[in-house]
Amino acid sequence: MTDAQGPRLGELVPSRVSKESHHTANTSDDSLEKPKWVDTPTPSQSINSEDFRKDMDLDVEKNQAEATTSDEPVDPNVINWKGPDDPENPLNWPAGKRWGIVCMMSAVTFLTPLGSSMFAPGVPDLMDEFNSDNKQLATFVLSVYVLGFAFGPLIIAPLSEMYGRLPLYHISNLGFIIFNIACAVSSNLDMLIAFRFLAGAMGAAPLTLGGGTIADLISKEQRSIAMAIWVAGPAIGPSVGPVAGGFVSQELGWRWNFWLVTIASGALSIAMLFVMKETYSVTLLERKAAKLRKETGNPLIRSKLDLQLTPRELLLRTIVRPTKMLFKSPIVFTISLYMAISYAYLYILFTTFTKAFEEQYNIGRDLVGLCFVGIGVGQVIGQFHFGYMGNRTATKHIKLGDFKPEHRLPEMIPGAIALPIGLFFYAWTIENKVHWIAPIIGSSIFGYGIVLIFMPANTYLIDAFTLYAASAMAANTVFRSIVAAILPLCGLSLYDALGYGWGTSLLGFIATVMIPIPLIFLKYGEMIRTRWQVEL
Repeated sequence: MTDAQGPRLGELVPSRVSKESHHTANTSDDSLEKPKWVDTPTPSQSINSEDFRKDMDLDVEKNQAEATTSDEPVDPNVINWKGPDDPENPLNWPAGKRWGIVCMMSAVTFLTPLGSSMFAPGVPDLMDEFNSDNKQLATFVLSVYVLGFAFGPLIIAPLSEMYGRLPLYHISNLGFIIFNIACAVSSNLDMLIAFRFLAGAMGAAPLTLGGGTIADLISKEQRSIAMAIWVAGPAIGPSVGPVAGGFVSQELGWRWNFWLVTIASGALSIAMLFVMKETYSVTLLERKAAKLRKETGNPLIRSKLDLQLTPRELLLRTIVRPTKMLFKSPIVFTISLYMAISYAYLYILFTTFTKAFEEQYNIGRDLVGLCFVGIGVGQVIGQFHFGYMGNRTATKHIKLGDFKPEHRLPEMIPGAIALPIGLFFYAWTIENKVHWIAPIIGSSIFGYGIVLIFMPANTYLIDAFTLYAASAMAANTVFRSIVAAILPLCGLSLYDALGYGWGTSLLGFIATVMIPIPLIFLKYGEMIRTRWQVEL
């Protein structure tokens, strides 16, 4: 069904195959009998499959439809899914298979952010062993891992769109294991910083590809639940890590934090070999087309999603795409900025909690990791909030037939409000040495807020840019991780200059200024997506 008005709202517009070249390809096949394996829909079938195309958000299909007038013949060499119920389409795989992949991918997504902060309580021991008292290096050895999160997606995202998501999961898992072993055996601070960066780059794969995998497998009605499971990793993992890391560092030494992450990653990597499957529609249809080319000897058979680009052109386009999305889409940029600042706040707390609670409450190093529990508890509450309410809201609008990506944003509003409240509560209770549970309660409110910012924001980006979800998430992850790696370097200096009260309050004031962001996109997001479409 041709959309005379152009692409749907919010869709990215790939560079179009010219009508002339498309017509030439069709003309050359006019004399060929239509093969029996080509499923050419009748007009009524096309109408019935419209919901299927809406779910898939196949931008390329829309563009090709626009490039072909109604009186042109259907190209018998173009391969697509066989309608909305095609069992080969990942959206139609058995529920157990689809949710098994989501849970396995989410487990890996939990482990890699956990590795970013697990040895935070052991940093003082690390600095003593390497005879360094540099505060910036003490912070950077922790945050450099997140800097790896920024650079990994620049390679992982484009390669996944060229070769599929599955090979990138497996290769990145192997690299993550190797570089964590290297961290565990590092003999100086420079080695540790370098290998931490590389481990972070490899660990970025599930963060970069997870959103796209969910878009491949899960319908809009159930996507909030899947997102709640997946986002639990980057949201809760960094908070859980220091709880275990405090005891590990005290009893076994800081190096065992890396050995334990390596062991867990190895076990998950083996399980992924059996559970994970390729889910990317572009890759699956290309494999189907390649198989038919081999079986029939017809070199003209191609995927419906094939842009007919050389590998070099495709690589350049997919490398540039996340950058273009970040700087040319107001939605991607603003959402990424908001998430980046919130994520940086999380790591500022991670890099200062140990010092703050030791100084203010004389808590021992073996127990200081428990102070991170408050953030984790708040994040779990936020996760259940979004999993229930987000899914309820989406289902309601899908049944009404008026669903749009902005319907993911109402749950972001309480998160935007809770974030500064938690920061202010933490700031003045720890500054005035109120009972130690008080700042932990403040950090719990903060944790609740950050999850209710992350989950709706991630789901919003996936719904708005479904086919290019990996690139949207890559743009988001790169920007967020760079900010989260750099800002915490100022954390200790900030508190030295302003104290815990005004230092954390400054962060709270900035968070307060950003409260209107979800309200603005809730009201004007559709208009913004229409006006500022990104030409890819």
